[in-house]
Amino acid sequence: MSEDQASQTATTFTPRVFSGIQPSGGLTLGNYLGAIRRFVDMQNEGIQTIYCMVDLHAITVWQDPAALRRQTRELAAGYIAAGLDPARSILFNQSQVPEHAQLAWIFNCVARMGWMQRMTQWKDKAGKNSQNASLGLFAYPALMAADILIYHATHVPVGEDQKQHVELTRDIAAKFNHDYKVDFFPMTEPVIEGTATRVMSLRDGSRKMSKSDPSDMSRINMTDDADTISQKIRKARTDADALPSETDGLKDRPEARNLVSIYAALSDMTMAEVLADVGGKQFSEFKPMLAELAVAKLAPISTEMARLMQAPEEIDAILGRGAADARAIAAPILEKTYEIVGMVRS
Repeated sequence: MSEDQASQTATTFTPRVFSGIQPSGGLTLGNYLGAIRRFVDMQNEGIQTIYCMVDLHAITVWQDPAALRRQTRELAAGYIAAGLDPARSILFNQSQVPEHAQLAWIFNCVARMGWMQRMTQWKDKAGKNSQNASLGLFAYPALMAADILIYHATHVPVGEDQKQHVELTRDIAAKFNHDYKVDFFPMTEPVIEGTATRVMSLRDGSRKMSKSDPSDMSRINMTDDADTISQKIRKARTDADALPSETDGLKDRPEARNLVSIYAALSDMTMAEVLADVGGKQFSEFKPMLAELAVAKLAPISTEMARLMQAPEEIDAILGRGAADARAIAAPILEKTYEIVGMVRS
C-alpha cells in the first residue's frame, strides 16, 4: 500500500447531517413528510444536524425580492414549528454563509459539462427552452455539492427526486480528491427512508403534491387551518372500491395508495399495519379518520408558524445565530480547500 493509500484509508469524518429546502413559497404536506419530519428525526438521533433555507438556489429562476424574504422566513418558521430546535440544529439561510458560493466556484471547475447535462431536473426545468434558462439553473448541482461538502456532511436526507444530485456530489468529491491526491471530501450518503417520502396530489394520485399545482385542493399547505385540512382530505379524489387488507390490493389504485401512505406516515405505522386495521372500510369511513389524524398532527404546526410569522425579528435572530455557527464550521474547510488547490492566502 502506498503512502497516499494509507493516508486515505485512515481518514475518518465526523458524522454530520446537512439538508436544505428552497424558500420558493408554499410549504406543503409533501415537504413535511418527505423532508422536514425526517430532519427532526435525525436531529433527535444525536448527530450534528445543519439545515438550510437555500435562497441562492431559489434565484436560479426569477423571484420577487419581497416575496423571497417572506418565503425564507416562512420556511424557517416551518422548520421550527415542526420541531427543529435552534439549540440543537444549526438553522440559517444559505446567502448568509458566503462559503457556499465560494466552494461552488471551485466545484464549477471540477464538475464536467456532461455531468450537468445529464441531470434530470435540468432537463425537466429547462425543457425545450434551455437556451433561455439561467446559467445558475444549469450549474446549481455544483452549488448543491458545495452546500453539502462545505460542512464535510456525511449524510443528506433527501427525496428520491434529489438522489441524483447527491450522487453527483459524490462524483465531484471523488474527482477533487483524485485530482489533488487527497482524501479531503467525504463520500456523502443519501438517506432515503420513511413511509411517505413522495406524497402525491390529492386530485391526481399519479402526480407529486406540488405548490405549483393551480388547484389549491390538490395539496395540504402547512399554513392551512384545521377546517381547511379536514375539508381537503374529505374532498380528495378516491375510487369506488373498499380499502384492501394488504398492500398488494393498492396496485393500480394511486389515490388510495396515496391516502393510505399519508395516514401511515402521520401515525408512524407501516402501510401494511394501516391496512390490517382499515381493510374493508369504504373511503366514507376512512377519510374522516385521516382528516382527524391530519388535523391533530398538522394544525399545531400551522398555528406556531402563524405566531412566528408575526415575529420576524425572532426568526431573523435565529437565522443570524445559525449563520455564525455554520461559518465556524465552513470557513476552515474552505480555507483548507484553497490551500489544496494552490491559492495564495495572506
